Amino acid sequence: MQANILHQPNNEGYRISSELRGLLHSLGTERKIEKDTYLFHEGDTADEIYILKSGLIQINKLTADGKEMILRICRKEDIMGELTLFGDQPTYLLSSLVLESGEVFVIKKHVLEEALMTNGHLTFEYLKWVNNHMRKFQSKIRDLLLNGKKGALYSTLIRLANSYGTQTESGIRINLVMTNQELAKFCAATRESVNRMLADLRKQGVIQMTSSHHIVITDMHYLKQQIACENCPLEICNIN
Repeated sequence: MQANILHQPNNEGYRISSELRGLLHSLGTERKIEKDTYLFHEGDTADEIYILKSGLIQINKLTADGKEMILRICRKEDIMGELTLFGDQPTYLLSSLVLESGEVFVIKKHVLEEALMTNGHLTFEYLKWVNNHMRKFQSKIRDLLLNGKKGALYSTLIRLANSYGTQTESGIRINLVMTNQELAKFCAATRESVNRMLADLRKQGVIQMTSSHHIVITDMHYLKQQIACENCPLEICNIN
């Protein structure tokens, strides 16, 4: 995946407090990560939680028919492996592919659990943050189940615009360059089907493509109308 992030995402969503982040950093040790390697695989024993210090990481899951579905693109300060905390003999529910080399803070699961058990306030905040991410996952799966591949693509474009969009005279420009194959992985679809759907949206004037291969959404209302958008808060409707 060749990402070209020209701007920071315009939506921070629900961010953890400096107190909780300070605790997480104090418990972690730094580890380098290399492009095209995996931080963890779905099904691996989950004994570590990670905070991205630098680089870019893709979180994905295999569907029942073996397709890879992208659920998140993680950037600096994002937490990964967070859904396994306080579980007995947990395994990772998702996989994490390194898109850009960098570093992570590695926190042993049992160490974090012990630290949170002595601070009810931070435990509540952490669980609230995890719940927020579960709502994100559920909304993405809901869009795919209720609206099919087309709905999944439309909701992905909306989420990308919320996370990496810049308003221009032509519309909302998504400042993250992706191939159609990469977009297909957000929808558990084939590249050919995404090619056809994007071509149809261009024909209808819903999107445009710039010379630098950025997507510009010129009719956001159409995309939202087609999937019966519930106008979820930006902290839920994003790609991070």
